[in-house]
Amino acid sequence: MIDAAGLRVMRAIAEEGSFTAAALSLGYSQPAVSQMVKRLEQRTGTVLVEKSGRSVRLTEAGAVLARHAAPVLAALDAAEDEVAAIAGLRAGRVRLMAFPSSSVTLVPRALAAVRREHPDLSVHFAEAEPPESIAALRSGEVDLAVAFAYDGEDLARGEDLDGFAVHTLLEEEVGVALPTDHPLAGAETVSMTDLTDEDWIAGCARCRGHLLTIAHHAGFAPKVAFETEDYVAVQGFVAAGLGVALIPDLIKEATSNPDVVIRPLAPSTRRRIHVVTTDDLLKVPAVAATIEALDEVARQQHGAAS
Repeated sequence: MIDAAGLRVMRAIAEEGSFTAAALSLGYSQPAVSQMVKRLEQRTGTVLVEKSGRSVRLTEAGAVLARHAAPVLAALDAAEDEVAAIAGLRAGRVRLMAFPSSSVTLVPRALAAVRREHPDLSVHFAEAEPPESIAALRSGEVDLAVAFAYDGEDLARGEDLDGFAVHTLLEEEVGVALPTDHPLAGAETVSMTDLTDEDWIAGCARCRGHLLTIAHHAGFAPKVAFETEDYVAVQGFVAAGLGVALIPDLIKEATSNPDVVIRPLAPSTRRRIHVVTTDDLLKVPAVAATIEALDEVARQQHGAAS
């Protein structure tokens, strides 16, 4: 096996013309250089250096190694520099996947913080609802997934999360959006049992599932009249009097409609937002820096909501 140290010695001998000069240029002792040449000759099975008086010359095989040493060592040096840049947060790439409503405030603010603190990091962003984002993380398509789960819900829907690192960013209340002229618009809190006869605007599959669950606990099956995952559109439908909808705090703080009021539900229902990665990726500085930025923005978001 030809190693990098052996190649460096062969190149130095070719450039300096003697073991002593090669050792001096590399910062090695002359016996160390002689020993490295002998070891390399044993590994290659041929003579690489011939003595010629006080100097040495490379054999044909030695010249081949010396000739190839330059590009090989240059590539190794470049790789070491690039890895050092990634480890030192001077470079690196993070692939992030997050659910759409988190990309209203949480994700862009975090990515802006990453850009300010680490301008040479590159973050690639894509949207997907859980559990698709967890599946993308499992398959290696992304490095981080921002996902959510409602009270009593499993983040990965029963799949094993061994080997994954799950960090909770924030916990938020889910309220009900009503048109301003709705009879319950002035109520301090709204009970699900008071919404039995309402039409509903529902969102993503997990959001519809949550609606069905809490409605079932209240003793009715909700009538879903419209479906959209766009929360701006959801509030537009509510404002037009076409139904009511569940709205999490994250959206309430980010977007509003003057013709919509959002009231707390009784009993309360909550949504937890997590950032998920693998145990191995958690050790990558760029991934850790992105999680730190998400965590900081989540703390600010929670403080603002409080």
